Amino acid sequence: MSESAAAPSRALLLMELRAIPELFGFTLSWPTLAAISPRGEGQPVMVLPGLVTSDRATAPLRSLLSTLGYPTKGWDLGRNYGPLPGIEDGMKARLAALAEAHGRKVSLIGWSLGGIYARQLAKMMPEHVRQVITLGSPFNGDPRATNAWRVYQFASGHKVDDRDRHMGGAISAPPPVPTTAIYSRTDGVCNWRTCIEAASDIAENIEVKSSHCGLGHDPAAAYAIADRLAQKEGEWSPFDRGGLRTFVYPKPESA
Repeated sequence: MSESAAAPSRALLLMELRAIPELFGFTLSWPTLAAISPRGEGQPVMVLPGLVTSDRATAPLRSLLSTLGYPTKGWDLGRNYGPLPGIEDGMKARLAALAEAHGRKVSLIGWSLGGIYARQLAKMMPEHVRQVITLGSPFNGDPRATNAWRVYQFASGHKVDDRDRHMGGAISAPPPVPTTAIYSRTDGVCNWRTCIEAASDIAENIEVKSSHCGLGHDPAAAYAIADRLAQKEGEWSPFDRGGLRTFVYPKPESA
């Protein structure tokens, strides 16, 4: 199997244990992030969790975004065991309710499988979505280029080869809204190449140095998310890597 199609190595998978100290690092960096992160127009934000996790996993990120002035909600659908009956309708109802309650489009953030959901929701309900930000979401390439595909099949009862037959159609197709894919080359769960988008006028990739399980509380990822959310509606532009950001964010990759 080629490197581009292979799941991350066992060494990288073992390194996922660093997600625990990464969470402590996020906690320590909280005051700095809250002070230096850009602030935007206060649009509603919905954060979708990864496979077999729940809103508890996204609580640190949601708390920071709330501090920055965004009405931030989880998905409120329990643990994410895949596209089980009721999940698609539940997410669509949640998105529509948020947009209606605030009278504005919603920014969607999805971690891993949650990012795939976010992309698909944007395809089905673009009138309610302002932008999509994914965190280590494997929407491109071989669905077995992850160390979690068997877990997905067991939890959901679906085959990974059938993933394009669920909500929204082909998951590799880009959403019709601005999209940012945040990824890590040292991701121990998903092959990072499956987590990047073909760059376009409304699509970009941002690399950070994080574990897969730590992407939702990685300081560099959190700052990039805040920067993306701070843009005015209808005035999206690619992430600026100038100045001191050069030392944190590598040159972007393109699928």
